[in-house]
Amino acid sequence: MEAEQQNGVPLSLTVPLMHDETQQEPSTVEASNGDQNTTGTTSFFKTCFNGLNALSGVGILSVPYALSLGGWLSLILLFAIAIATFYSGLLIQRCMDMDSDIRTYTDIGSHAFGNKGRILVSVFMNMELFLVATDFLILEGDTLYNLFPDTGFEIAGIKIEGKQIFVIIVAIVILPSVCLDNLSLLSYISASGVFASVIILGSVLWTGVFDGIGFHQKGTLINWNGIPTAASLYAFCYGAHPVFPTIHTSMRNKSQFSNALLLCFTSCTISYATMAVFGYLMFGSNVQSQITLNLPTDKLSSRVAICTTLVTPIAKYALMVTPVVNAIKSMFPHQYNKRMFGLLISTSLVISTVIVALAVPFFATLMSLVGALLSSTVSIILPCLCYLKISGSYQKIGWEMVVICFIILMGVALAISGSYTSLVQIVGDL
Repeated sequence: MEAEQQNGVPLSLTVPLMHDETQQEPSTVEASNGDQNTTGTTSFFKTCFNGLNALSGVGILSVPYALSLGGWLSLILLFAIAIATFYSGLLIQRCMDMDSDIRTYTDIGSHAFGNKGRILVSVFMNMELFLVATDFLILEGDTLYNLFPDTGFEIAGIKIEGKQIFVIIVAIVILPSVCLDNLSLLSYISASGVFASVIILGSVLWTGVFDGIGFHQKGTLINWNGIPTAASLYAFCYGAHPVFPTIHTSMRNKSQFSNALLLCFTSCTISYATMAVFGYLMFGSNVQSQITLNLPTDKLSSRVAICTTLVTPIAKYALMVTPVVNAIKSMFPHQYNKRMFGLLISTSLVISTVIVALAVPFFATLMSLVGALLSSTVSIILPCLCYLKISGSYQKIGWEMVVICFIILMGVALAISGSYTSLVQIVGDL
């Protein structure tokens, strides 16, 4: 796969999913072919769509499980994390407004802490993308095994279960898309995330209202032991900050970015909270790590939700791993046959995600680890630290400094407690 990059950053993180292809000034068209394009063309509506797509994802499947772990009062954490990540998104905007040379998330890290900052941001971003792609495979394996539970066979005394078979099959299906050169098609395919979240939410609610499930479970008020994992799963839902600089740069009227961000966070938080509340009322403490695993497979609404769950990760997998592929390829800039080398890297990366998915086949646990260790760092801690450094606000004590320090402490507490709990659970399950 021939890497397409802009300023050394993978194209999938520098090109928004939707553009306004209306009339442009000649100077704008020329600038778009270079590295100094600061004139966006995307309307407010399409910016909102890009933001919603960035925030919408498979996290909506796990929020009922998160609520069942933490109890009803853990919803406070969902709203607190939403507010904190919204504010850190605004800090990203402020960093970009201070320097027009800042165009990507790694640029923010570089402007704040030099080359070490760029490397740190890049490492956390790529780790997050790799593990999210791995979680996609686990999700596919769990969902397909739920539909075909009797699948499995034995070779030379080694029993291979259905989940493992399905993970391998899905990886083979996905592999050609990872080897594509042109990411524009993948971007539009991945935009299905907004509609997929709406379809899944609507299908689950339909199942509860019309298919005999009902909303009769009472649940528990609070479960302190489950709070770290619940908070980590909530944080996973808001790990979209690496693409916010791209969305900001693409806007025609950048002063409207904060309004677009508010609309996106409000809409997604309402959908997450709705799914969490009604899913918990439907299945109570029996809700599984993916709510679609609780749905009766003989109902049409359930099949719609399950099929949507199956399609979305396949559509998004390639866009998740392409930045990682390009980051690895950038370490070897002088390969003779770049095409074959790219195919080798892409195939190796897919195989590595399959190995991790087979070794750690725990969807919610891996998601909570990503949310605690990576999403909280990328979406809460780093934006705050970079803003304090770039703006110089750390040199004076004020309300802004107090608020940002509080958010940083919240992110650090989430990262430590959630990561510890997730790692202990993974080791115990293994």
